[in-house]
Amino acid sequence: MNQYYLPQAIWGRELRHYRKEAALTQAQLAAKIFCSESLISSIETGQAPATVEFAKDADEALNTGGTLSRTLDWRKGAPAYPAWFVDFLPSEETAIQLRAFEVELIYGLLQTPDYARALLGGDEAAVEARIRRQDILTRESPPPPALYCVLDESALRRNVGGTKVMYEQLQNLIQLSERENISVQIVPSQAHRGVRGPFVIATLEDGSEAAHAGNAFGGAVSTRLEDLATVVSSWESIRTEALPADMSRDLIRRTVEELWRT
Repeated sequence: MNQYYLPQAIWGRELRHYRKEAALTQAQLAAKIFCSESLISSIETGQAPATVEFAKDADEALNTGGTLSRTLDWRKGAPAYPAWFVDFLPSEETAIQLRAFEVELIYGLLQTPDYARALLGGDEAAVEARIRRQDILTRESPPPPALYCVLDESALRRNVGGTKVMYEQLQNLIQLSERENISVQIVPSQAHRGVRGPFVIATLEDGSEAAHAGNAFGGAVSTRLEDLATVVSSWESIRTEALPADMSRDLIRRTVEELWRT
């Protein structure tokens, strides 16, 4: 389908209509609802989806009578992403830097289709949505974000989908780690204690940040300064335990040979 006709692109044009009707620039609207101008632009052009909170704030700032919130119902017809994760998508798609930590699994933006398929129970819509998110790592404009990913060693050893899937996944991880904008580091399983779970920190062009963290109920998204301080502190602590990138690649190669070569 042409990007122009996707539901989130149509919604973005509605946002632009109401913004212009209110005689506001993107920068002025961004200031009213406390977000970045680049996020407004990405949503209006359909490059990023709006969150429920964003729609409510835009309704209030633009005096739409709740129209933008009501028309956001298109998301209910496309459950490819968990409801809680949808709120993180605009930050992920407009980030200039991503810092990710995974405990037991390969990070989603680095997964192969078969690995994702095994995790998602064969849900092809969810698999397609996850793989489509990876486009941000190879886009030309705007430049792709810098991705710093730290994986616990157990993610390399956890059997997801069988030997062939794991072999291809780890080979793919090695190749991705050699790209200029992607860093992959491994934390030896015995090196750290007290990790609460996986998380990702997105840094936007204006310096603002958002984080999502996994938990037993799925996950949560936050932009609260105190939450960000906690997760950034965890990131710094974990990364000090990680092997350098070259040594991490060597460990991945050894794991492939020891466990997953058929």
